Amino acid sequence: MFSQSSSNYASLSDADLLTALYSDDEGSFAEIYQRYCYRLFTLAYQKLKSRETAEELVQDLFENLWNRRANHEIQQLEQYLFSALRYRIINYIKMQQVRSGYELYRRLHTSEADSTTENALALNELSAALRASVQRLPAKTREIFQLSRLEQYSVAEISGRVHLSEKAVEYHLTKSLKLLRIYLRDFLAVALAVFWHF
Repeated sequence: MFSQSSSNYASLSDADLLTALYSDDEGSFAEIYQRYCYRLFTLAYQKLKSRETAEELVQDLFENLWNRRANHEIQQLEQYLFSALRYRIINYIKMQQVRSGYELYRRLHTSEADSTTENALALNELSAALRASVQRLPAKTREIFQLSRLEQYSVAEISGRVHLSEKAVEYHLTKSLKLLRIYLRDFLAVALAVFWHF
């Protein structure tokens, strides 16, 4: 393990910091955080326009870096951090798109009593499409999607429940979002048309 005073970590290269990190050196982790946190936050904020969400994604990235330090094989620290953050940003945006579809469905559903017969039929079709689309997902992907989007479990919590790595859970979530966007494309278009009549 490295034995450094906190003032000396700043002089270490990224490669040296990684070596120390793999040896459970908390000082090296603190220096990595100090060195990259603001730049990563700035990128996330520029893309998402939400301070809270940007902070959450960056914190999750660093938490993952520390918790999985023994399993990482990082060649270029800066490249790894920014690539990992971009993946989180893209995944967050995809999840928001699916959430928006569900929110739209809920808004339509609450207005069902006041809608015309034609609108009521469209709502029923949309409801059936949502249920059918989720049921069309492969079993494991469907289970993980429901835990994440309907029961609000985190990736780490789902990983423990389904006995898969966090990376595998993230893969299933990405897969579910891609499939649902395909399955629901036509029905969301119909739902938007109905919505604008309210």
